Amino acid sequence: MTATRYDVVAIGNAIVDILASADDAFLAARSLPKGRMVLIDEAQADALYNQMGPAVEASGGSAANTVAGLASLGSTAAFIGKVADDTLGTVFRHDITAIGVHYDTPPAVDGPATARCMVLITPDADRTMSTYLGACTRLTPADIDESIIIDSKVLYVEGYLWDEPEAKDAIMQAICAAKEAGRQVALSLSDSLCVRRHHEEFQELVAGFVDILFANEAEICALFDAPFEQAVQAIRGTVAIAALTRGADGCQVVTAKEILTVPIRTSVTVVDTTGAGDLFAAGFLHGLTHGQSLPDCARLGNLCAAEVISHVGPRPAVSLKTLVLEAMAV
Repeated sequence: MTATRYDVVAIGNAIVDILASADDAFLAARSLPKGRMVLIDEAQADALYNQMGPAVEASGGSAANTVAGLASLGSTAAFIGKVADDTLGTVFRHDITAIGVHYDTPPAVDGPATARCMVLITPDADRTMSTYLGACTRLTPADIDESIIIDSKVLYVEGYLWDEPEAKDAIMQAICAAKEAGRQVALSLSDSLCVRRHHEEFQELVAGFVDILFANEAEICALFDAPFEQAVQAIRGTVAIAALTRGADGCQVVTAKEILTVPIRTSVTVVDTTGAGDLFAAGFLHGLTHGQSLPDCARLGNLCAAEVISHVGPRPAVSLKTLVLEAMAV
C-alpha cells in the first residue's frame, strides 16, 4: 500500500448538537424512544428546542466526532459532510478545522438549514436524540473528493447516511474509489433502528464492501436478527474485523481466527454517553492505522470512550494523545 496523507477520511452528517438534561417523564410525554435516535422535521426541531431546558451547543455528528477524536490522538484526518451557508454551518466548519481536521466540502447555498440534533440526557446518563438532518440531506456524489479517499488509509462511513438516496450514492462512489485504491473501508452501524430501516441493504453492504465494522450490542443483534452470541458467530469471517462494544463490559473484537474480549480498565463516573461509540471508533482506528495489535486497538477505543462519557458533550474535553501517554505510563 502506498503512503497516504491521511490516516482516516470520514463521511458523515455534519450536525450541531444541542444537549440538555431531561427526565424520563419529559421523554414519555413527547413519545421519544429512550436511548434511540429519531428523525424529525424543522418544525418539530424548533418546538422541541423551545421545550428543552438550558442547553449546551457543540459541533457534532457521529463521524465528525470520530475524526475529532482521531485528531486529538494525533492522527491525520479528513471529513466530508454537508452544511448550509448559514450561522450554524459556519460554526461547524470553524470547529472542525480548528482541531486540525481537513474539511472543504462546499456548503449548500440554498435549501434546508444546517442540521441539528437535540440530545436529551437522562439522570442515568443515557441519551435520546431527535435529529433534524437539514442540509445533511444535500450530500451528493459531486461532494466526494476522490483524491482525498485515495489519499487515506481508511474510509470510515456512518450508517446514518443511508437514510438519504443521494447520500447513499455518494457513499458507494467513495467506497468504490477506496477499494480501487486498495484502501480499507470501515462502517459504523450507528443505531439499531437505522439498521432495521435498511436491514437487507446493510447486510449486503457489510458482506460485500466492509473490512472493519463498528457496532454496539443492539446494532449487531439487529443486523442478524439474533441474540448477541449468535450475531458474533454470524459476523465472524464476514468482515476482516468487527469491533463490538458492550457498554460497561468493554468490547469484543471478532476476526475469522479469534474472538477477543477486552474489558474496560478505566474507572469513570458516567455523565453522558453521547459520543461513546464514536470515540471508541476513533481510538480503535488510531491504533489500527499506527500498527497496534487488535487488543491494544480495543484498549485505546475503551480509553477514549471512557473519557467522553465522563462529561457532557460528544467530543474529548482533554488531549487524548496526552491521556493515552499517561495511561501507558501507569
